Amino acid sequence: MEYCIINCTTQTKEDAVLIAKELTKKHLIACATIVPSVTSVYFWDNKLNEDSEALMIIKTKTELYEKVEEEIKKLHKYETPEIICTPIISGSSEYLNWIEKQTK
Repeated sequence: MEYCIINCTTQTKEDAVLIAKELTKKHLIACATIVPSVTSVYFWDNKLNEDSEALMIIKTKTELYEKVEEEIKKLHKYETPEIICTPIISGSSEYLNWIEKQTK
């Protein structure tokens, strides 16, 4: 089985918690760790922006990525949310087994 981490920023911690709870209830993810305040610097509409955001670090099976992305897009307030998937190359067998058991 292959596993991945999905990074996704939201406007607020509350938005991140809402998305994380929905994904977890549907067993699409095992866990989302939420970092309540990060600073993002980026261009949008030809304007340089600096915003405070929340960061979700989501753990799931790689085969569920497309469903997770679809659900995030349904729930997210941004026009173009950050949704980036990174494979987990290695991890403790106990933790990876836990991801396996929590997701469908």
